[in-house]
Amino acid sequence: MIETSRIEGVVSEAAILVGVLLPSRQLETQPLEELEGLAETAGVRVVGRLTQRREAPDAATYLGKGKVDELKILSAAKDADVVIFDNDLSPGQTRNLEKALNLKVLDRTELILDIFACRAQTSQARLAVELAQLEYSMPRLKRMWTHLSRQKKGVGLRGPGETQLEEDRRLVEHRIKDLRRQLHAIERRKQREVAARDELMTVSLVGYTNAGKSTLLNALTGSDAFTEDSLFATLDTRTRRWNLPGWGPVLLSDTVGFIRDLPHHLIESFKATLEEARQAHLLLHVADGGNPAVYEQISGTYKVLEEIGLQRKDTLLVINKVDRLPDRARLDGLLSRYPSAIAISARTGYGLTHLAGAVSDALSRSFIDVDVELGLDNGRALAYLSSNGEVLSKHYTDSRVIVHCRIAKHHLDRINNEATAVRPHHNQNEKKPVEDLT
Repeated sequence: MIETSRIEGVVSEAAILVGVLLPSRQLETQPLEELEGLAETAGVRVVGRLTQRREAPDAATYLGKGKVDELKILSAAKDADVVIFDNDLSPGQTRNLEKALNLKVLDRTELILDIFACRAQTSQARLAVELAQLEYSMPRLKRMWTHLSRQKKGVGLRGPGETQLEEDRRLVEHRIKDLRRQLHAIERRKQREVAARDELMTVSLVGYTNAGKSTLLNALTGSDAFTEDSLFATLDTRTRRWNLPGWGPVLLSDTVGFIRDLPHHLIESFKATLEEARQAHLLLHVADGGNPAVYEQISGTYKVLEEIGLQRKDTLLVINKVDRLPDRARLDGLLSRYPSAIAISARTGYGLTHLAGAVSDALSRSFIDVDVELGLDNGRALAYLSSNGEVLSKHYTDSRVIVHCRIAKHHLDRINNEATAVRPHHNQNEKKPVEDLT
């Protein structure tokens, strides 16, 4: 089971975990393992489990009628306080289940939002979580009011969005609009901050929650970013300077962890936090090689990258925690399926030299050899090429200079407007025509 750390200072409730396995998940051997880790992270005691395989969810209660009766008996026998589904329920399904079970019912999204509410430390993260909570809760306000009238604390009822749930719909809508405005301003500021760092190449760590991204950040940069063997220990982006061997300084960023079926409300709310990954020149997809569900987690991360529009980013797959693998055969199996992956242990330092070399090679792929034609009086552009690229030669004419340089593509974009022409460099003995890039 996933090792987790309880959130302190909250009511510990007894929970029954429920999973409806639709066709896409019916091959899973431990379908509720991840949900149990999430529940324990939220401070819940898991006292029972129930699963059902179905071709499609029941429209009224998601589970079939017989399973609802079975769940009611199990909940009474275990003296449960809450039932948590590993699925997303509609407001009507939640209401019907609560009526049938006479218990509070949470779905997967509500549980994840609750964890984020307890983990958020910065004002930006708290704003993002509150917005996600309120947008999720809007169609469920009537049910939430009922909960708040009879129970003051508990999983699913915590965080900065709690007081807003007691207000009427008009006030909640006003608050949502205000939060969107604040986060949009943060997003624009974040975009400017990240764009202003274009003097250095940037690398962003992405991957499943608890894959060891923060530990890797510390190992590569010598920083002391907070780490914890728990789900969603990091909600805010942290950027550190990494002196990449054979290359020089680059910026390395840690990001919020992903998870299967990451709630859409969170993806939208955390746009500013993900800006580092959007602007990065290279992504390091960190996966926990010691997790039994590593293949599903890798697939889940790729799916989230696609959802946020980063699927075409240059990406290196990094298999972390290989020191926890029971035998070499497990690692061989991973590398057979992902032959380009890099095996490391951020905790012990194994494979970090290989990783640094692979990152250096990957960043080099973004450089191109070009001939930049400039006016002799354009000293600013000449200085820019010298500072941000490798000038290999210069050829002077009466009023022009042709600079042959090797430079990163993103730096070349800055010079296009000032150059008379930018062309791929070619050997003078070649007879093929040169295409003008401007």
